[in-house]
Amino acid sequence: MSEAASTHVALAKSTRNSATASGSADGALLPSLAPLLHEWLPRQRWFAGKGRPVTGFSLVSATEMLPLDGSAGPGLLHLLLRVEQPSRSARPTDDDCYQLLLGARTSLPPLLARASVGRVERGPLAGRTVYDALHDPRLAELLLERFRRPGVLGPLRFERTEQIPSGLAPRVLDAEQSNSSLVYGDAYILKIFRRVFPGTNPDLELPLALTREGCGRVPAPVAWFEAGGPEPLTLGVLQPFLHGARDGWQLALAALAAGRDFVPEARALGRATAEVHTSLAAALPTPALRGTQTRQLIAQMTQRLEATAQAVPALVPYVPGLRAAFEAVTALGHRGHGWALQRVHGDLHLGQTLRSGDGFWSLIDFEGEPARPLPERRRPQPTVRDVAGMLRSFDYAARSHRPWNAEWAARCRAAYCEGYGQVSGADPRGEPELLRAHETDKAVYEVLYEARHRPDWLPVPMAAIHRLARSAAA
Repeated sequence: MSEAASTHVALAKSTRNSATASGSADGALLPSLAPLLHEWLPRQRWFAGKGRPVTGFSLVSATEMLPLDGSAGPGLLHLLLRVEQPSRSARPTDDDCYQLLLGARTSLPPLLARASVGRVERGPLAGRTVYDALHDPRLAELLLERFRRPGVLGPLRFERTEQIPSGLAPRVLDAEQSNSSLVYGDAYILKIFRRVFPGTNPDLELPLALTREGCGRVPAPVAWFEAGGPEPLTLGVLQPFLHGARDGWQLALAALAAGRDFVPEARALGRATAEVHTSLAAALPTPALRGTQTRQLIAQMTQRLEATAQAVPALVPYVPGLRAAFEAVTALGHRGHGWALQRVHGDLHLGQTLRSGDGFWSLIDFEGEPARPLPERRRPQPTVRDVAGMLRSFDYAARSHRPWNAEWAARCRAAYCEGYGQVSGADPRGEPELLRAHETDKAVYEVLYEARHRPDWLPVPMAAIHRLARSAAA
């Protein structure tokens, strides 16, 4: 497809679907799609606004990546769509912006039936069925072709760091996640960010920084695309696909099922984590956590604790003990103690790690916790934030197996910290107050998540809450 054959339809960010009743194709596009999107969007795994009604849409941009030109299709339409929903709190919040890639055909082949969004009744796509284009091999191949020949298409900018071969068959990964991923051939994996924010996504920013430092623990970005503007929106990242590697969560569960120890793997994973942290500290600024910043950090943790206790009454009896874990860090800060801050993974757990057949560990998915605002995810943090996430993950793995093997988790936690200290020079357990505070904050987050989404799993973080509250009060 030539640049001349590509049409870009730009609409003002403030345009509302109730105010686009013009006779033009541009103004008619969103009203024609809105009834379908009202039904389809809330059912998607990556839609973050579940439980709140969708009250309207704004079209940020629409780009025809493959025009229909009056043919039966397929056509490919790229949308950035702002979704209007009432806020969970009394404070007004910005509406979330989502990235959609929609295919359009006059008739949908049976193999694409599960990707259907619906049939459009009016507007420029009237009489056509629109669907999630990532499930269409022809359109997925077109995306890869865009990376092979980088450049600008309307508001979209495609960049790459190396040559990309053609003819790689695409397939969609079906794993439930907050984004969507395509694998090409067994050579590359393309992550499409669904909920997008102004500013460079850490899942592009940090792997690029690690690549510059020569850290081989993270697959280096091969290509990416963004939407332009004062602050670009990262839309997708293409990286090498680690074929044959298994994620740490699967490996841990397999070890538990077989009655095997996981200590060597946990120790090696600790070393890998420390290598990544060391490289990030060399590549990016490392401010200090002192005084006011320490108080702000602990105040945020305490606020999350109190808000969660209001939402989950089972947490209330433990609040004094958990608050004591936070206050111990504040007390150290009052005595002049400080800690180094740096960029970290931000959402580290066993599922964010891959182990190759030769035992080499890699870390993936540097996006951070998707529910948190992007500026917060890009903020320097103590490295124990990542350590605490992994320690909690060992506990989750142990408790997902019956009977629960508490000693298995304890050995993994110790080995991981030992491995980390072997590379970093400082065992995370050497600063127990800071580590306990971050473990507590993570467990509180888990309590709220499980209560809302997986009530059957609530006993897992509640067991940690019991341990941490008792430990802080001792």
